[in-house]
Amino acid sequence: MPLSVADLPALNHARELMAERGMVLLGVWGLLNLVVSGYYVARIDARTAVHHFHFMNVAWNVVNTLVAVWGVLQANPWGVASLSLAESLAAQARFEKLLLLNAALDVGYLLIGLWLHHRAATAERPERLHGYARSLLLQGGFLFFFDLAFYFVYHQFAAQLGQ
Repeated sequence: MPLSVADLPALNHARELMAERGMVLLGVWGLLNLVVSGYYVARIDARTAVHHFHFMNVAWNVVNTLVAVWGVLQANPWGVASLSLAESLAAQARFEKLLLLNAALDVGYLLIGLWLHHRAATAERPERLHGYARSLLLQGGFLFFFDLAFYFVYHQFAAQLGQ
């Protein structure tokens, strides 16, 4: 069934709400990691891989939380009602490309995590590289799943827009 002009504002609103909710989910992930890893990084011997794992988680999730806050602040579900079909299609495509780019970067994080894990065998401080590798694998894995799942959920709006 083709999209009517009268349905476009509601679709844009729903699409923008979905983006906002995705950023909230990322923020919850970031805050949970900050609380848990922040607690442990201060209490675990700095010479262990577990300490370095939590240290890297804190660093990653400062960034995740800042990205999520920025995304929530940028979301404007009530301000997209006036978008034309062409503007809606462009916004849909932009966000989908961003999610796919992020998923590709996430694969890079996973590969770096694997490389660090293998590099630890010959490192002077293997516990540091093992901890960092585990954090990269956890964070990169979550972000890869998050970005791809978000892409497929968000892509449902593209079909409604006629893409």
